[in-house]
Amino acid sequence: MFISDAFAQSAAAPAAGAGAGIAQFLPLILMFVALYFLMIRPQMKRQKETKAMLDALAKGDEVVTQGGVIGKITKMGETFVNVEVANNVELQVQRVAIIQVLPKGSYSK
Repeated sequence: MFISDAFAQSAAAPAAGAGAGIAQFLPLILMFVALYFLMIRPQMKRQKETKAMLDALAKGDEVVTQGGVIGKITKMGETFVNVEVANNVELQVQRVAIIQVLPKGSYSK
């Protein structure tokens, strides 16, 4: 009688321990899932939108730079663009320094 109870108890113990091990990691797994959906995924989406905006830049676009300078693109290169900020005043800035493209006609000198 005692021997069969002992075998039954020892056989059930590892199964309960394995389930408890998974339960310990569940909060950690849930934190990583929440981190992905709340931080990583939106950041990747913003990077994709910024890259698309920079690739779509064209001569004549009215833009805002990271420094807050507003102007019209007059000349474009692969990494630099010339932005006219006043009559006969051009600044050469990096493409990545442009943060926003303004609607046509919103910039007037």
